Amino acid sequence: MRFLLDDEQREFARSLDAMLTASDTPAVVRAWAAGNHGPGRDLWARLAQTGVFALAIPETYEGVGPLPVELAVAFTELGRHAVPGPVVETVAAGVLLGGVGGAAAKEWLPRLASGAASATLRMDGYGPYALDADAVDAVFTVTGDELWLAPGPGALSVSLDPARRLWRPAPGGDLLASGPRVAKAAARAARWAAFTTAAQALGTGENLLRTTVEYVKQRTQFGTAIGSFQAVKHRLADVLIGLEFARPLLYGAALALAGQAPDAGAEVAAAKVTAGEAGYAAARAALQLHGAVGYTQELDLSLWLRKARPLRDAWGTPGACRARVLGDGPAAPAARRPGSGGFAQ
Repeated sequence: MRFLLDDEQREFARSLDAMLTASDTPAVVRAWAAGNHGPGRDLWARLAQTGVFALAIPETYEGVGPLPVELAVAFTELGRHAVPGPVVETVAAGVLLGGVGGAAAKEWLPRLASGAASATLRMDGYGPYALDADAVDAVFTVTGDELWLAPGPGALSVSLDPARRLWRPAPGGDLLASGPRVAKAAARAARWAAFTTAAQALGTGENLLRTTVEYVKQRTQFGTAIGSFQAVKHRLADVLIGLEFARPLLYGAALALAGQAPDAGAEVAAAKVTAGEAGYAAARAALQLHGAVGYTQELDLSLWLRKARPLRDAWGTPGACRARVLGDGPAAPAARRPGSGGFAQ
């Protein structure tokens, strides 16, 4: 089966790429990592104008979704440009609130769709952290079958990626909803979070591969560009194959989420593990082929290198996703310790 984007979807990708290229995202990422959220919020406002945050929100709540194929297109571009912040969590919070309905959905969904508000999300089974809880307007948490609006970001923890700031939400807050509909909506939101994270991982890997190919054409040894060496060509070819295998799985998951499969969980898990592993393999190859310069924080490459491992494990580790594909268990085992590459890292 071939998955081909139509002209409108390809133009959407091109427009996002042009806008993000002009936005100097490396500078935005560095500011975000330092705790300066201003440039990142400005970038989010521009993304909202393109309709990115409305893609998962129903028209009932002033969104344009759900449009999972367009979300795959958008989040691949966000990963390719290393856009910081809880973009995945904002989408997942929208899916969650849409499933729960009620007053919370009416209050928050139009604001999330338009970009007037941002959100992050912590759910049982996906670690104790809410990504960038200090930079958003709402911190939603799901505990059991209860949906809460947390009172604040809580305590900061350490991530492998300085631009992924992990917070333990403060306890308490406002109980927004409870009961079976919360649990059902949370399971659906987790699938969409894994799906959009897979798209981010794919885009991250694509940029790492592109950057590395450009570098090996310029770096020389013994008067010859190292890109001409067979070992280097084979390494990069393996990375390319991994990314290209992940792409149809991502769009297959998009079609499943769009309603063309009875249960999208396995399709999403397959896309997540494949894209996550492909992106991580791209990072390892990029680091090795760049040599010692790859360890330099001043090099923009480091901004992508440090995202690949956390994206591989966020919203479903490879082991958890493989178990889901095989039907051996749920998509989320227990969280891992901070900095280990565990959930929400």
